[in-house]
Amino acid sequence: MLLAGDVGGTKTLLGIFAEDHGRLVLVREARFATPQFPSLESICAEFLAAANEGAITAACFGVPGPVIGGSATPSNIRWGISDKSMSSALGGVRVTLINDLGATAQGVIHLGESDSVVINPGASLLYGNIAVIAAGTGLGEAALLSVKGGHYQLIPSEGGHCSFAPVGYEQIELLRFLEREFGHVSWERVLSGPGLLNIYRFLRSRSATPRPQWLSAALAAGDAAQVISEAGLSGRDSVCTHAVEMFCAIYGAEAGNLALKVLALGGVFLCGGIAPKILRGLQRDEFARGFTGKGRLAPMLKQIEVRVVTSPDVALLGAAHSARAML
Repeated sequence: MLLAGDVGGTKTLLGIFAEDHGRLVLVREARFATPQFPSLESICAEFLAAANEGAITAACFGVPGPVIGGSATPSNIRWGISDKSMSSALGGVRVTLINDLGATAQGVIHLGESDSVVINPGASLLYGNIAVIAAGTGLGEAALLSVKGGHYQLIPSEGGHCSFAPVGYEQIELLRFLEREFGHVSWERVLSGPGLLNIYRFLRSRSATPRPQWLSAALAAGDAAQVISEAGLSGRDSVCTHAVEMFCAIYGAEAGNLALKVLALGGVFLCGGIAPKILRGLQRDEFARGFTGKGRLAPMLKQIEVRVVTSPDVALLGAAHSARAML
């Protein structure tokens, strides 16, 4: 049995996988509220005690932020994680930690056809470098480089913290607006849940139309990014609609940047919690224009397949395959 984990600041997803005729099959999974536990070890102990599925032979956990020397100290979790400590807690089995986007990247190559939606058909290449970009609470980026034998080499990154490069006058004004508040403006400041709120705040500050009372109440009561995206996609509020359109254009621009940097002829995968929720917006022109708007290389980008991953378990699947690779 393999133990896989997708660890986040809000929730942690754990799963036990078994091998069946060369395929990994999810036997059991459970979701835990990360802040309610003192350590990852305690989460695993509770999960395994309830699961009672047999001995674990290897484990892999996708964790936020960089993994250095087998350890990670996620900024959004109050405790650290190390492979040695986890191995000891699991009875001495082999344990590896990888960046959460690394786990997601490892998972996309094992997804079924129904686990994603094509938004740019491209050339549908079966093999080649792959780019993975995921907007959620933050912005994660990773790449899979094709190597001999049909395998892939994971290239993790912290590309979401690179400097935002605006396109056009309006995005330049957005950059200036955010610079006054944050100083350095990364892609994550505009391409994430909080980023969508930042875009909305910028556009609202320039709008002559007052914010509707129902929208003020909804923003105060719930997830601001979800409220903005739902109001924008439905057309209920024009500023929210504009915010979603700008967000999709920026998503396309950075996805195209990443595709060029790693020559992602094997495709670009949009992961994370936001893309499936704004799929209708991503299928419109703004994303495509942002993705392909790269001057002389626009024709090549039009040939790169882009998919929105809809499976919530992609990072867990990737962690499971990384665990199996250690055996």
